[in-house]
Amino acid sequence: MTTRITRLLGIRHPIVQAGMSWASSNAALPAAVSNAGGLGVLAAGPLRVDDFIRTLDELAAATDKPYAVNIPLYRPQAAELLEAMVQRKVPVVIASQGGPKAHLPRFREYGATWIQVVSTLEHAKKAEAAGVDALVVVGAEAGGHPPANEVSTLVTVRRVLQEVSIPVIAGGGVADGWGIAALLALGADAVQLGTRFLLTQEAAVHDNYKAAVLAADVHDTALIGRRNLPVRGLRNAFANAIFEAERDQVAQDEYDALFKKSSLKQAALDGDVEWGKVELGQSAGLISHIEPAAQVVAQLVQELAQASARMNHMDLSA
Repeated sequence: MTTRITRLLGIRHPIVQAGMSWASSNAALPAAVSNAGGLGVLAAGPLRVDDFIRTLDELAAATDKPYAVNIPLYRPQAAELLEAMVQRKVPVVIASQGGPKAHLPRFREYGATWIQVVSTLEHAKKAEAAGVDALVVVGAEAGGHPPANEVSTLVTVRRVLQEVSIPVIAGGGVADGWGIAALLALGADAVQLGTRFLLTQEAAVHDNYKAAVLAADVHDTALIGRRNLPVRGLRNAFANAIFEAERDQVAQDEYDALFKKSSLKQAALDGDVEWGKVELGQSAGLISHIEPAAQVVAQLVQELAQASARMNHMDLSA
């Protein structure tokens, strides 16, 4: 299937593996996805500069296909990470949590593609005006940091598509090829999947984390930390403590301390899935197996073909 995104990025399938801190902060997962014809994404967020450079070199050696680096522009040492990316001519940048305008010229010099992650129409229009090549538009079903306004992927993506002209990668609430087909029919040019690739053999998180996500149903996640920048995570002991603090209207400093007491690393690396931040999307409830990433891509493509064939055989004149 050919779309504006597959042509822009030089990939076979309109499938993008989301950049997920710790889960795709390694070479194995993004390399497997890129080699299978999608776009694999290295998550730079939690990596120290030296570790990032080593992992980036490993990724470049592991695939001759296009790959991307997801970088939160607000993080400490972002400048050093960006410089390492320029030196190694990373083909695709997927940036979030910061403005792209100041960084675009030096990436454009060697022909990189810059994609900006947004969750509202306002930010989508600003990113387009700044000159980015494409957008990742994320709705409320997504894991990590979905929009605090809780507008669904279906509505958010369609609203953005009404007002921007650059290619759009839609994300949130998708775990199979049927969901990909739905968002392509909506007007998206590709689809980003996070939780589906979190539950792969190559995802570098603790087995306890994977088991907790695999056991979750569609209703077992919540937006946690609404008084700050909320995350979509598992309803565990940490989440319940936050909900209780919100009900009791505790002072903001006490609330902040409680929220910061838990971390994604605590769950993803140490395996503490009760008091760590277990970030996942609602689509966890659609997934029943942990499989190799390449096998996941092949299954997604097969399901996308089935869904497309079903649409093509519908009699729209009846």
